[in-house]
Amino acid sequence: MTATGVEKAVFLDLDSLDRDDLDLSRLGVAVKNWEWHGLVRDDDVSAVIADADVVVSNKVVLAEHHLAAANSLKLVCIAATGTNNIDTDAAGRHGVAVCNVGGYATPSVVQQVFTLLLVLTTRFNEYNAAVKRGDWSRSRFFCLLDYPIRELAGKTMGIVGYGHLGKAVAGIAEAFGMQVVLAQRDAGDTRPGRIPLRDLLPRVDVLSLHCPLTPETRGLIGSDELALMKPDAVLINTARGGLVDEAALLDALKSGQIGGAGLDVVEVEPPPEAYPLLKADLPNLLVTPHTAWASLESRQRLVDEIAMNIEAFKQGQARNRVV
Repeated sequence: MTATGVEKAVFLDLDSLDRDDLDLSRLGVAVKNWEWHGLVRDDDVSAVIADADVVVSNKVVLAEHHLAAANSLKLVCIAATGTNNIDTDAAGRHGVAVCNVGGYATPSVVQQVFTLLLVLTTRFNEYNAAVKRGDWSRSRFFCLLDYPIRELAGKTMGIVGYGHLGKAVAGIAEAFGMQVVLAQRDAGDTRPGRIPLRDLLPRVDVLSLHCPLTPETRGLIGSDELALMKPDAVLINTARGGLVDEAALLDALKSGQIGGAGLDVVEVEPPPEAYPLLKADLPNLLVTPHTAWASLESRQRLVDEIAMNIEAFKQGQARNRVV
């Protein structure tokens, strides 16, 4: 590749990752002429990017018709790892390079995985509520034992998706004294130590999902898979909501088919107020609003990586290229 001139860049949804707490100076140096938008509506995208050389998008969709109308566009930088909001095939046809950012949120996501898991296994919310109700003050003993607590040591964690995140989660699980088992990617995955998902599910006490959402993985965990799990097993999903059949999960939680679930993602985001997972009010279900990735440090790494992608592109280097 040869060095490429870049005159103007547009950020389509800066408010989705910056709450006026990030240092954007490296981005500012990478391209002198920036147009910053908190959030661009779909109807306005084509007009906003019409004369841009570089477009940065976290979750704003760039479809075929947007790319076709952007005659100056050379590079799309995804402010995330997932690429599903960009029509990458269309980008290739129009000669537009696409870069993403991987690995930037690993410490933050791992922290959230074990937050969800520990809250469930220590019955943290139930005990906190009991203290506020005065149950402890009225106790005949020095402690409350109303809700059974479990240890992670000696338990088995199954991991689906063994990239940066899966490996980091495995390391912390082992530090807790857990055994880690890995799911095969597909039937053709013959790597040592990989187990078919249907063989893995009955073995695990915790199942943690770290794979991308693709046509092959959509609905990966449905009623059949949940039925294979132990009645006290816990499902953790900090990857993508569409990996799990949410109706089947609610049924499994209500019936006691599995012990609990901690979710940082749901299939529809943001979810409507009447969303079933939000209305369920189950003690064995935790839902957080897609914040596993969102530590200050993680978000700063993200914007700096975007700047490095742009700098590399200007020098004719293919850094983090997906197209």
